[in-house]
Amino acid sequence: MKGDRDGRRRLWRWRNNALRRRDDLIEAWIVLAVWAVVVVGGTVAGLVSAHAADDVFSRQRAERHSTRAVLITTVPAAVSGVEGAHNRVAAEIRWTADDGSARTDKTLVETGQKAGTKIAVWLDARSELTTEPPSRTEAAYGTAFLGTAAALTVTGMATGAGALARRRLDRRRIDQWGTEWKRMEPQWRHRTG
Repeated sequence: MKGDRDGRRRLWRWRNNALRRRDDLIEAWIVLAVWAVVVVGGTVAGLVSAHAADDVFSRQRAERHSTRAVLITTVPAAVSGVEGAHNRVAAEIRWTADDGSARTDKTLVETGQKAGTKIAVWLDARSELTTEPPSRTEAAYGTAFLGTAAALTVTGMATGAGALARRRLDRRRIDQWGTEWKRMEPQWRHRTG
């Protein structure tokens, strides 16, 4: 029992300091709370976000599939680049949906292709055009990035809130010191002068 009290006394020794003010104790608890939120909250936010991202990427890989489509219109080799990105432009294509119906839509294709060219496109569960799902490696990088971003967001918010609270405490301490100085300064002036 006595050893237990000694350990607490060593850990919180400054709590019995005659110069300690109430705001000092509040600040200590704020710092402790910020660290707890950073460590626990950041870890939990990172893990939850990473798990959710991994689920989304896995679902995309499971639901999406590649199929062949036919280019309906010829795409000229020299395009102004207004619509395109990296020598790709929107062009009309046709493909057969999973239910056997013919579908047409526009997608980005390489420039310089003739009508009738077969191209690979990605479809979702409803046979609608979609983007290629991320590979396992891309998904791993995306998952790591999103988990890290979530952890850093929680860390930044906790640190910012703690800094704001500590700044307000500092402002209050400065005001209190000014008030005490005004009260004590006349007594000191008489002693020295």
